[in-house]
Amino acid sequence: MTVPLHPASGDVLYRSALFEARRFGRYLAVELLAPHRVISTSAVGGGQRDDVRFLVNHQSCEGQGDQERYDLVARMGLDAYHHTVCVEIGIDPDRTALMGTAANMAYAVHRSAAFEDLRVDAFTTAGVSGNAARAGDPAAWVETDDGWRKVSPYAGTINTILLLACPLTPSAHARASITMTEAKSAALAELAVPSRYAPVIATGTGTDQFCLAAPLDPSRKPKDSTSPHVKLGEIIGVAVKESVKEALCWQNGLEPSRTRDLFHALGRFGLTPARAAERLAALLPERRYGLLEKNWNAVFHDPGSAAAAHAFAAVLDRVAFGTLPPGLANEVLRQQAACLACSLAAKPESWPAFRAELALASDDPVELVLRAIALGWNAKWS
Repeated sequence: MTVPLHPASGDVLYRSALFEARRFGRYLAVELLAPHRVISTSAVGGGQRDDVRFLVNHQSCEGQGDQERYDLVARMGLDAYHHTVCVEIGIDPDRTALMGTAANMAYAVHRSAAFEDLRVDAFTTAGVSGNAARAGDPAAWVETDDGWRKVSPYAGTINTILLLACPLTPSAHARASITMTEAKSAALAELAVPSRYAPVIATGTGTDQFCLAAPLDPSRKPKDSTSPHVKLGEIIGVAVKESVKEALCWQNGLEPSRTRDLFHALGRFGLTPARAAERLAALLPERRYGLLEKNWNAVFHDPGSAAAAHAFAAVLDRVAFGTLPPGLANEVLRQQAACLACSLAAKPESWPAFRAELALASDDPVELVLRAIALGWNAKWS
């Protein structure tokens, strides 16, 4: 691979007889060393092709506030952007599948998985801080005959380069894109990543991209299936899910223990640090609130309280999705709020008293949670 900007300083992430993956500066590039069939979301030359040689993930701007770079790329247009990036790193634009992102390439993650003679490699960058969405959420853009019109701002992208070490039938190749997408969504579900557009768990972002490559080797029988029911589908899911989760840890600080934060569990319903501080200062005696303020992280990361908060969120989801009748919501939410108060107070025996007191609380879910926090914290030292 010819890399004029960084001829020797790049990191070789992985090298095999089929490909070499190298990271340098704002780029992660995979050179295919043998013929491959590639399906990609590349804006230029995307779709299914058999003549692609390079798969590139490029950081085009910073994740937040980089309006100058954003405007520059927007003015440039997709064709010129594609050509410029390829020229910068000395590769053929006509044989390149390109993805752009605001994620830092230093946080790119390589994960592989194997079973017997099967192997897959996933290279992922991921950010969800401003653009996480669930399929069917209100959209940020509309395409018109005159071009694209922005409805709302966004920031965030999950980009994955997935390489399989075995040939695939055309249908299995297409199915692999579904399996990798399901794996990405599973990662977001495990981390309880909220949509930025509706009070639901996200399934991806509005700008996710991928490159999926499998070798064209006429000497080998192509695999017929990449579904989760077969081992090849399983290892695709493992490699992609693990790479997405670790990339989100590096880019956004998201990792499982952090998701016990009550603001993470209930932020999509309106629980914010500012609202919590304002209401708890009003609900608690001054001395008790001052103590809570000094122990803020311990309070809002308390494992038992987090369990109740996630259960509270699950009830709200089930009501919204029609699993539970709306008329039952207030009763069940008060039960979970009482559990939260018990956990924070470290007094499980007080559940009946807490439940009785919370019967008088507002029906607003966030207000109910804040009253449960105040109730539990006040009782902890009583």
